[in-house]
Amino acid sequence: MSTPPDSAAGVTPSPARRDAEATRAAILRAARYLLARHAHADITLKAVAERAGVSAPLVLKYFGNKDALFARVMSFEEDADALLDAPPEELGRHMVRHVVVSQRERGADPLLRIAFAPLHGDHGDILRANFRTQVTARLAARLTGPDPGLRAELAVAAVLGLGVMYGIARGSELRETPVEHIVDRYGPAVQAHLDSA
Repeated sequence: MSTPPDSAAGVTPSPARRDAEATRAAILRAARYLLARHAHADITLKAVAERAGVSAPLVLKYFGNKDALFARVMSFEEDADALLDAPPEELGRHMVRHVVVSQRERGADPLLRIAFAPLHGDHGDILRANFRTQVTARLAARLTGPDPGLRAELAVAAVLGLGVMYGIARGSELRETPVEHIVDRYGPAVQAHLDSA
C-alpha cells in the first residue's frame, strides 16, 4: 500500500483521513475474503458491507459500485509483491511460508481467489488475465534459464495446490503441522521448478 502524501512529508494524517483509509482497507479485505470463497455473481454489496462492519451506502461512497470495487479487488499486484518478496534462491521456501502463514493468520490467501474465477464472463476473464500478468508472468521474468514461463506456472500451481489443501480441503495433518516443517518439506519441491537446472 502506498504511503499517503502527507505521511511521506512527515506530517501525521488527520483522524478523518486515517478513518477513511481504514474503512477502504476493511472494505477491500471483506471483498477479497468473499471473492476467495464465492463466485463474483453471488457476492452482494450488502454482504461486503456486513463483512467489513460498515453500511452498504459507505461501500458505494468509497468505490462507486460493485464493478468498480471488484475491479480493484481483482488486481493481484499487492499479493504478488508479498508472494515474490525473496531472492531467487530462497523463493520456493518463501512462497510456501507465505501461503501457509496467510492461511493461518488471515483465514485465506488472497491468491486463492483465482480458484473461484467464473469460467465464463468478463469478470472471470479479467481475474485470469490479471493473475497471469501480475503473478505468473512477473515470476517468469525473474527466472533465468530455459522455459521460465512453464517453470513459473508449475511453481505457482504447487503453492496454489498447497493453499487449496490447507484452506479449502482443510487438510487436518497440514493444519496441525508447524509452519517451518511444511516449509522444509514443500519448499524444495517449489524451488525445483524455479531453479534452471
